[in-house]
Amino acid sequence: MKDMNIYTKTGDKGKTSLVGGARVSKDDPRVNAYGNVDELISHIALIRADAFGSPYHENLRRIQANLMLVAAHLAADEHGAAKLKQFQNVEIEFLESQIDEMVAALPEQTAFILPERPRVAAECHIARTVCRRAERSCIALLSESRVEPGVKYLNRLSDYLFVYARYLAMVNGITDDFWYQ
Repeated sequence: MKDMNIYTKTGDKGKTSLVGGARVSKDDPRVNAYGNVDELISHIALIRADAFGSPYHENLRRIQANLMLVAAHLAADEHGAAKLKQFQNVEIEFLESQIDEMVAALPEQTAFILPERPRVAAECHIARTVCRRAERSCIALLSESRVEPGVKYLNRLSDYLFVYARYLAMVNGITDDFWYQ
């Protein structure tokens, strides 16, 4: 089998292909949305690398795989979307159960938290803000019902990343740095 070229030159004039074949401008809201999800996947990879061996580390690959499905739906035209696996609400429920489990072990949060050490917790906070941006960029696409589960997943994932940052700090002996006005 012949290897696929990385460069196709078909995007040199500012257009790209969606899954299914439709061509759109690279500044299309759909391209922006799946680009933000792609960036989030990479931030999760950094957390995965730095949290190796930590509690809940095994969830990170599952999260990346789910984000790939969210991105695929965002990157698909109507023809391409028909061929994609549907997003399962069980994945949202999984995040909720993991959040509840971690929160049960954490001290009470009494104010906003200033992100800090350890580095992996700070990476979670960066990923959380990228996740929120990805969620906001998907809102414009909510008229397409297949996008809604992805928006819900991103909303819950940002909560997961916040709690995971606090949890990683706690297991590394770092107390919350509360911001009081």
